[in-house]
Amino acid sequence: MLSVGGSQPIEPSGIARYGVKGMIRYIRYMGIDVAALLREVTLRLQPHSHELAERLVTLVSEAVPTVSANEDLADLALLSVEQHVDTMLGMIEHGRDTADVEAPPAAIEFATRLAEYGGDISELLRSYRLGHVAALGLFREEVARSTTEPEVPSAVLGSLVELSFAYVDRTSGQAVAAYQEARDRLLQKRLLAVNEAGRRIGTSLDITRTAQELAEVGVDNLADFVAVDLLDAALFAEEPPLDADMVTLRRIAHHSVLEGCPEAVVPTGHTHSYPYGSGPAEAVTTGRPARYRTAADGLPSWIADSAPHRRSVEAFGIHDVLMTPLWARGVPLGIAQFFRHRDATPFDGNDLLLAQEIASRAAVHIDSARRYTHQRTTALALQQNLLPSVVTAHSAVDTAVRYLPSGGRSGVGGDWYDVIPLSGARVALVVGDVVGRGLYASATMGRLRTAVRTLADVDLMPDELLTHLDDVVIRSQHEEGRLPDEISATCLYAVYDPVTRVCSLASAGHVLPAWVPPAVDGDRAGIREARFVEAPTGPPLGFGGLPFETVQFEVPEGSILALFTDGLIEGAGRDPAGGLAKLRELLGRPGPSLDAVCDGIVEGMVPARPTDDVALLLARTRALDADHVTTLELPSDPSLISRARSFATDRLTAWNLDELAFSTELIVSELVTNAIRYGRQPVTLRLILQSTLICEVADGANTSPHLRRARIFDEGGRGLFLVAQLSNSWGTRYTREGKVIWAEQTLPGPPP
Repeated sequence: MLSVGGSQPIEPSGIARYGVKGMIRYIRYMGIDVAALLREVTLRLQPHSHELAERLVTLVSEAVPTVSANEDLADLALLSVEQHVDTMLGMIEHGRDTADVEAPPAAIEFATRLAEYGGDISELLRSYRLGHVAALGLFREEVARSTTEPEVPSAVLGSLVELSFAYVDRTSGQAVAAYQEARDRLLQKRLLAVNEAGRRIGTSLDITRTAQELAEVGVDNLADFVAVDLLDAALFAEEPPLDADMVTLRRIAHHSVLEGCPEAVVPTGHTHSYPYGSGPAEAVTTGRPARYRTAADGLPSWIADSAPHRRSVEAFGIHDVLMTPLWARGVPLGIAQFFRHRDATPFDGNDLLLAQEIASRAAVHIDSARRYTHQRTTALALQQNLLPSVVTAHSAVDTAVRYLPSGGRSGVGGDWYDVIPLSGARVALVVGDVVGRGLYASATMGRLRTAVRTLADVDLMPDELLTHLDDVVIRSQHEEGRLPDEISATCLYAVYDPVTRVCSLASAGHVLPAWVPPAVDGDRAGIREARFVEAPTGPPLGFGGLPFETVQFEVPEGSILALFTDGLIEGAGRDPAGGLAKLRELLGRPGPSLDAVCDGIVEGMVPARPTDDVALLLARTRALDADHVTTLELPSDPSLISRARSFATDRLTAWNLDELAFSTELIVSELVTNAIRYGRQPVTLRLILQSTLICEVADGANTSPHLRRARIFDEGGRGLFLVAQLSNSWGTRYTREGKVIWAEQTLPGPPP
């Protein structure tokens, strides 16, 4: 039993008893022509086809949510039903066969638009079923008004059922094919957009650039204007406070089809707030996307309450807004808002899904970028705190340094440099490079730099220092359970002596330095030829088992020593040999200062975003002339200690340092006495006037004196105690020939 709206039930009892053909034969026996009656009813219904279509659409819209929720689809549904009714009435009137019937154009368009608006195919088929049943009910009502015979309506309906089912099967099949074709096109377009987003978004580990890429992809594929806002807390890798009364966002990027983004109310870099419970705040805090039609539903409260937002919506005719939260790894980061004003088509479910796909991909890249930025900032801060902020001025060399962290994805490395004052007016120049990137590399760099400074205080030869430093790295490997390639480093340690003008160096897997001799009269435009030191390079630190070797060479006063890490000579599109050639060229160019030479090298060799850290240390050598150094050879005879004291006081008088005569006499007396008594020939006394007064006594023995506390009745053991009390610092260093005991005193006035 079938019924439509308020119509009476259709009783199929006659059909059930006699069958359709039996009923038709019976009605013909009664003298009634079913086909003629059906055509007559059709002719009466044709003038009222629009009203019939409206009744059918009303019934269908109530049962199909997508049609009832979308104004454009509702209008198209009415036109589609009108064309269906006209086609069906015309087919009955002229007795046409359903095999030649094509679905009306509006029906095909309705199926296509339903797919584009995100409607399900079951809704399309349900609309055909409901429309079919409703149309049969309307026909029955009209037939019932045309005859008084009780069996006629059932017989006519039975004749119509076979015809209408064939029509519905054919036209619905064509509509489903159109729906599927549109759906495939939509999915393909969505897939292309998602692929494009994957290709264009996340090309760097920069938050601002990633957000701008999201905005540009959104405008190219979905919207007329896109704004990307992030929580301040998310930018600094903190958990954002989501229980506040206001949600504060920072505009990171926006993009528009209009030049200059005139729709933007908030400039990039500025913050703005939304009240808790508003659309944007809800999207950020809950992670649920939202869609708003500002034209049909009226302005949302957060737009209506903001005069700048309201003016922008009205001025540009913004009619639809999509809000997609930016969440990654369960943490809210911000929101992406998509607006339409030039494109009159409203956003639909598919647009919302596409926006979610693009935003979710971008959120992962933004989260990775912020984590990388946070780690890089921390590592860079750690490294900058571990590196010397200011290189201490030294009378042996003038220095200029540059450190440039890498700008690539690999993160901050472990490059370091150092300038370490040594005894005897000497200075140590150090550069190194730790394997790896990030916080661990920076921390390892700090440990190695501290170890180098500690070992430098012992005044070891460069090869011996690197051997001890190698042991430090190997011990760290064992303690942390790491492999050699996980904790390893290269290091170059060089010592310059301004008295002898000799540079001693050793390398542990590090690139060898370059040096430039001073300019001499007749040089063309002051251009000099840079040279690279030729020396054996030992293995990197942490591999052990192989020796290091110290090389010594004389460096004229005024020469420039260039120590650097491999990031300076290696890079994209350049091999190390080409980098060395470029460095040779730039080092040879004259400059008004050492800093100018340093800047010229950096500008000529380091790109804007280097792929590796770069450390560069330039040192211009100085020399101490004979007026600042005096030496006395002493035979192994205690009676000559007075001669050593006289020699020292005479030199202090010549240097106008009579104020230091008493303390210097005592220091010389004690050091020379120890060397003659406990050391071996030759014994040499040397005084050096630099920024301090340095007294050195060298002998051929390797035994080291020790400071001890003498007891009350001891006759000796107080010599080094006196030396320690009278000097600022003292110590022992070992040479190939023996040892040197030294003591430094502060000058009473400015250094000469």
